[in-house]
Amino acid sequence: MTLFHGDKPREITHVYEQPARVRFGAAYYLEYQQSDRLDADLDLMAEASFSVIRVGESVWSTWEPENGRFDLDWLQPVLDGARQRGIDVVLGTPTYAVPPWLARTYPEIAGERSTGQRIGWGARQEADFTHPAFRMHAERIIRKIMARYADHPAIVGFQVDNEPGNELLHNHGVFQRFVDWLRARYGDVQTLNEEWGLVYWSHRLTRWADLWTPDGNVQPQYDLAWREFQAEQTTEFIAWQAQIVREYARGTQFVTTCLSYERPAVDDRTVSLALDVTAGNPYYTMQDALGRPDHSTPEQHWTTTGTWALYLSADRMYSSKQSPFLVTETDAQSIGFSWSNRPAFDGQWRQAAWALISRGAEMIEYWHWNTLRFGAETYWGGVLPHSGRPGRVYREISRIGAELKTAGDRVVGLTPHADVAILYSARSKWAQAGHPALATPAGGPDRNSYGGFLQPFYRGAFDADLQARLLHAEQAVASEPKDAVQAYPVLVATGLYTADDATLDWLIAYAAAGGHLVIGPRTGYADLEARARADVMPARLHEAAGVWFDEYSNLDAPLPVSAFAAGDAAFAVGDEPAAALPVSPDAAATRWADGLIADGARELLRYEHPHFGRWSAVTTRAYGAGRITVTGTVPNTVLARDLFQWIAALLPKDPWRPGHESITATRAVNHAGEQVHFVHNWSWTPATFVVPAETENLLSGEKYASGHELRLGPWDVQVLLSRRQQ
Repeated sequence: MTLFHGDKPREITHVYEQPARVRFGAAYYLEYQQSDRLDADLDLMAEASFSVIRVGESVWSTWEPENGRFDLDWLQPVLDGARQRGIDVVLGTPTYAVPPWLARTYPEIAGERSTGQRIGWGARQEADFTHPAFRMHAERIIRKIMARYADHPAIVGFQVDNEPGNELLHNHGVFQRFVDWLRARYGDVQTLNEEWGLVYWSHRLTRWADLWTPDGNVQPQYDLAWREFQAEQTTEFIAWQAQIVREYARGTQFVTTCLSYERPAVDDRTVSLALDVTAGNPYYTMQDALGRPDHSTPEQHWTTTGTWALYLSADRMYSSKQSPFLVTETDAQSIGFSWSNRPAFDGQWRQAAWALISRGAEMIEYWHWNTLRFGAETYWGGVLPHSGRPGRVYREISRIGAELKTAGDRVVGLTPHADVAILYSARSKWAQAGHPALATPAGGPDRNSYGGFLQPFYRGAFDADLQARLLHAEQAVASEPKDAVQAYPVLVATGLYTADDATLDWLIAYAAAGGHLVIGPRTGYADLEARARADVMPARLHEAAGVWFDEYSNLDAPLPVSAFAAGDAAFAVGDEPAAALPVSPDAAATRWADGLIADGARELLRYEHPHFGRWSAVTTRAYGAGRITVTGTVPNTVLARDLFQWIAALLPKDPWRPGHESITATRAVNHAGEQVHFVHNWSWTPATFVVPAETENLLSGEKYASGHELRLGPWDVQVLLSRRQQ
């Protein structure tokens, strides 16, 4: 097994081991409390069936209150007390929160958001983590902590740093490393001039010293390289820390970091290559935001809104290594600032925890145990309120701990089922952050254009009761197309703006091998340098897809779409007839329209508009043993659901799809090869789900015959086991 380190892979000597049951607990900071509550806290944790806590990652100034003076003993009682109660510990390195003495002694380590403009101190992650002075002091504190505690029997793993990639650093040293990085990649300025098209606007370089700093840059090739370089710096930093930690760690202890997936300078795939297991921080809006059916379309941020978006967060974490992951932080009470207070309804913590587990989570840790009485996160609620007295939140979360103990190892080592794979591309995300294709409602650039293209397709699959797997483009092309078809009968490539020829050719081979390839807007429009291709669009795909376009437009308002007449749209998949694509009355194209011209493909939907109506909105064509469907627009929630319901109808019938507006039924295969089913009711209204096979309820022990009516209360979830594959 290898890890990423610069451009050279090397061997990992520590491998993550599957736990005996899903780890369950919270971040715990005795040092933040103003009274001695250690024994009382740990006893309450044990009563709540906690099996893990995370400690130590936020308090460098406690570990080292002055330069070279260390206080390492304060954590010992926490580790000893946890060990006595059978609670494991994840120990963090404190490098993301620089102590004041270090900032004062070395003001030059301050990060710069623009050249020469230092980030002010007073928050966190303000430092240039590439600076030699920072690295020297960071390595020293890491080694001190590791030497003191790595052998403690309570410690099962280590978290290096915290939510890395928060800043795009413009410091002088960072920029000089960027120039060196370009020199290593391109060799000479003549090659760079050609690859970036620097003849434009007189940007040709004659020597490397001519390269301008990124502050005023508007060249997309430069911008994409700058973003890729920044992500590599983050990966190198985390890999550097991980290597130091591994010098002290026992072979059974894992090394990870916790990812906030929307940070601008992180590539979750490459960072995870440097770690034993992926870990992330999925925060989500609770209360009515978790209800189904969901007709809202809020913009997603670091905290998500909507049940579908909670599942998307889980699938992002699984995608990093295509393997189970850890949740290092998630909602205990309200998460946000003093004006955002919406703790969950009864049952919703259970629902969210089991939803994350259903997609591969092997640890659920809450942020955090004690709600803070001071600091920037005073109203980021913990398991206990400000009073420290256990209440409703504690009781609700304790129920989850008891259920996880009952379920045991049946819900670990999960491989989530996938009807649909959706390609993910960090490069396309970066390219469209700098030069967005989509506009905001006010007409400005939408820096989240990549999410604007991808998320509606994910949500459409979710609303059609299909389970989706996110697949990094690099992971996809590493597999044989025929194997991908077996794993994912449907593959979506939307917003895949930057792609090389090999990736686009692989997509065609996937369809030829029998897969249903769904192509969305902007896919393949540019090469890996973000240069627009000179091909007929969609580039390299148009002949196989039987459709092309040379015009596209942003849409200021939704456009209704309509289906072609059934006779016009009739086609066959092999010997099996396939129906036309029916659309609901409110189905609409939004934000973007490719002017699709069918050239061998069947036209499924058209735009209803005096100008755009000359073009198709959706086409499809049988290709090889499979099918290619092209969608030229960003579908609204209704159209996205209609599209994926049509796609689902072309798949073998799945008796576990609920067909109920408030119920989801997802499944995974556990380490023993058993099918585990997670049935949720995301509503105040009780609901019934007909179990289509003999199953066992892992939470109650009841056994059900095929056809049993499983009754689900408000905001309820049940976990079922079937011993044979369904």
